[in-house]
Amino acid sequence: MLFRSNYLLAGGFLSITFIPIFTRYLAAGDEEGGWRAFGAVFRPLAILVVALTGALALAAGPIVDLAFGSNMDQAQLDEIVRLTRLVLPAQIFFVLGALFTAVQYANQRFLIPTLAPIVYNLGIIIGGLIGGGEPSATGFVVGAVVGAFVGNFALQFYGAYRLGLRFPKVKAGWSNPVFREYLTLAIPLMIGQSIVVLDESFARIFPAALEDGAIFAFNRARRLNMLPVGVIAQAAGVAAYPFFARLVAEGKPEQLAATMGKTLRLVLFGGGMATAVVMSTALPVVRVAFQRGEFSAEGTTLAAGALTLLALSIPAWAAHQIFARGFYANRQMWVPVAAGTVWSAAAIPLFLTGNELWGISGLALASSASITGYAITLALLWIRRHGSQGMDGVIVTAGRVIAAALGSAALGWLIARAVAGGATPTFPRAVAAIVIGAAVSGPAYLALARIFGTKEAAELMSARRRV
Repeated sequence: MLFRSNYLLAGGFLSITFIPIFTRYLAAGDEEGGWRAFGAVFRPLAILVVALTGALALAAGPIVDLAFGSNMDQAQLDEIVRLTRLVLPAQIFFVLGALFTAVQYANQRFLIPTLAPIVYNLGIIIGGLIGGGEPSATGFVVGAVVGAFVGNFALQFYGAYRLGLRFPKVKAGWSNPVFREYLTLAIPLMIGQSIVVLDESFARIFPAALEDGAIFAFNRARRLNMLPVGVIAQAAGVAAYPFFARLVAEGKPEQLAATMGKTLRLVLFGGGMATAVVMSTALPVVRVAFQRGEFSAEGTTLAAGALTLLALSIPAWAAHQIFARGFYANRQMWVPVAAGTVWSAAAIPLFLTGNELWGISGLALASSASITGYAITLALLWIRRHGSQGMDGVIVTAGRVIAAALGSAALGWLIARAVAGGATPTFPRAVAAIVIGAAVSGPAYLALARIFGTKEAAELMSARRRV
């Protein structure tokens, strides 16, 4: 429950907010002004997050009792309170480390920030297993705090220090105009509900009314689908955002539009290939990832069907990341937040209807439709506010990508199914089906995309020939 607060505070929102502020100073050649802005934000934010963390620690008992008191005995409640108080300091490291990360992104340095989630997750794993005995909840929690300190705070401090991090004397506090600007940009992101966040919550709520194992199968399918989303969509958004912010700070809207258009076409193209590969290999992927000890054959088939439909959303996940970053770079935080809130409300009847008509498949379709609708809404809002410059060919690329993805996925699925030998393949045959299915669907996607006239496919094949 408490780690959900990362969506509000530490889930990238704080770094997203500070990047355009810091970039503005860098673009003007005023590095010292940038560090003054950093100090103006860092000091009051540090005081605020430490105070809030302390208050939550004191109030952990009543909060836990309110949330779980009707379902647990006193010993269980006391244990949750203890673990809650143990894990709370991690929030401080997430929040303050996000500002160090923002400094690196603004300077277009990405290596050290990419280490943060790796170190954090390693901390959790090591903490849970240390001591050589059975994994313990305390170990996992302590590992999470240590991982957050090392990966999200200490490493990011080092990365910012390498770029000249300093804390010049500055009037800090609520009256500082930079801090007020920061809050003005951050508040919409911290309080706004978005379909991107709530999609996961919907995925946990609605399957509960289905047959046994549906909620488990659906959420495992969603977890698998988020892997290519993270590699393609989120990575593209993180990498593109500092460039967008720099172009805005330098007053180059035409160049921003051209860069956004090119980035959109590339991520749509990459998302289409991911869709083709995931759809063609869904069943053997679930078989290899989860069936051993977690799923029955029926559960594997259930999750694979959901994964196939969820994969349709991968290009939309990629597109919305780029449009959202474009709005953030222009300090128009409320636009994606408002659009996401509207789609959060619209998603409820979609999930209810999908759940009622088609069960877990309907939920997967509702999820894909919601994310796609959100991405299209952001595109329309972008064109309305900033014009269609740079968007030439994006819609055509999206159509060609979808056609190529579906065609190549069908071919890859047939081949993977033949290799797997049916709906319940052995583990070796499932692995072979993944490899061969991907080896067929990937090149088939490139070939179809080029046949359909997708520029990115032609450029990629020409580059391979030159190599």
